[in-house]
Amino acid sequence: MAPLALTQGDPAGIGPEIALKAWLARDEAGLPPFFILSDPDFLAAAARHLSLTVPLAAAEPEDAAGLFPHSLPVVPLSRPVAAEPGRPDSASAAGTVESIDRAVALTQAGRASAVVTCPIAKRVLYGAGFAHPGHTEYLAALSAEPGAAPPHPVMMLWSPDLAVVPVTVHVPLRSVPGMLTAALIVETVAIVARDLRERFGIARPRLALAGLNPHAGEAGTIGTEDRDVVAPAVATLRAAGLDVSGPLPADTMFHPAARARYDVAICMYHDQALIPLKALAFDEGVNVTLGLPFVRTSPDHGTAFDIAGRSIARPASLLAALTLAGRLAAVAPG
Repeated sequence: MAPLALTQGDPAGIGPEIALKAWLARDEAGLPPFFILSDPDFLAAAARHLSLTVPLAAAEPEDAAGLFPHSLPVVPLSRPVAAEPGRPDSASAAGTVESIDRAVALTQAGRASAVVTCPIAKRVLYGAGFAHPGHTEYLAALSAEPGAAPPHPVMMLWSPDLAVVPVTVHVPLRSVPGMLTAALIVETVAIVARDLRERFGIARPRLALAGLNPHAGEAGTIGTEDRDVVAPAVATLRAAGLDVSGPLPADTMFHPAARARYDVAICMYHDQALIPLKALAFDEGVNVTLGLPFVRTSPDHGTAFDIAGRSIARPASLLAALTLAGRLAAVAPG
């Protein structure tokens, strides 16, 4: 299997630190080989600043597996990277975007087996003219066939104890009811079910849909969305042969006995999904993008500018993301 492609993320954040620490933990964590797309001189300076002893080797992707036991392979970008920890600057945006572009291109060409992304700061990229709502939408655009619409990406947060999918993601809470449609729920769940079968190897995924309102609407007495939107989507999905339950009261879905009854909880909005996931598995959570023609994972945290460069960032989520990417790439279709 080809090595994993790790993007540098925002170089002023904790991405460089957790990437270096991930390589140092490679044996203990049993990581698959990976390379990082960045500037070797920048990473060497970051290692010195953090007092981390990490040998670096400028490399082509094909050399990464052989180098990985003894050094961190770095596929150099076309431009130098300069950043001060904790001080994001739009001047670094071009390198951040190039790292993503090349990781996707190398994976699509078979020179890498999956894309693992370190955190970015969208506001920094916006300041440099980045035209996409976020990381996930940009990856979908990069994966689109010429002349075709990009695929519908679905964000899943995965951990050994719980996996969750928000149907609506980074939108204000007051906008959720107007955005939530039966068609959107059906499309999202169908993508989740397909990728659970094809990439996670779950022959018949069990999917539990949370209600939008308290008590899943109490038959329309506490909001009508669960009766008029979520329940029809569940009926459509069941008619298509999927193992789907709901809408279920969200406040009783996440205790241990309830979690044992499903593989993924499909939630109606961002915090309904991410609060229980991060409460149960803050350090082990992985962001997995479903619906793309390649495997993509990332840590479930952000750039953490407030602690960048202080040598206190923990690499646990990146270790989990690299491990899961290797697992999924090994069984990915095609």
